Amino acid sequence: MTDIGAGGVVLLPGEAKPIELGGATAWTLHATGEGADGSFALVETAESAEGFGPPLHVHRDAAESFYVIEGEYLMYIDGRDFRCPAGSFVHVPRGMPHTFKGARGSRKLNLYTPAAMAGYFEELAEAIKHGVDEEGLSEIAERYSMTVLGPAPEGYL
Repeated sequence: MTDIGAGGVVLLPGEAKPIELGGATAWTLHATGEGADGSFALVETAESAEGFGPPLHVHRDAAESFYVIEGEYLMYIDGRDFRCPAGSFVHVPRGMPHTFKGARGSRKLNLYTPAAMAGYFEELAEAIKHGVDEEGLSEIAERYSMTVLGPAPEGYL
């Protein structure tokens, strides 16, 4: 990453930070809020298994937007289901319950505004290495102003 001043950065291919959460999703942090004045965080995910996703949850301090690059995601937002193929854009305002499941081979970008969740993924990755349970997941989520509303799907922890 090259800091170009005034909050600007240039991140070339291979410079993003991979996060090892285990499970069926590869996570890459492209922007964590550093160098972006804390205005956003950008995370890329790639699914290697069918139907993988997080528990139902709410972000209390950030909106989350999704752009589906490849494949398809089933989004569950505020009690409604949406099939979102490549090219779909979804914006979930702060405070709205949501979750999602990806098809094998799917990829998406998650944009958090303001930057809110990058630290969560890093902390969760470390906790998973040491065997975190659902209570531990909820504690980590709370530190990042996220409330877990449903049980963690099989394979998430």
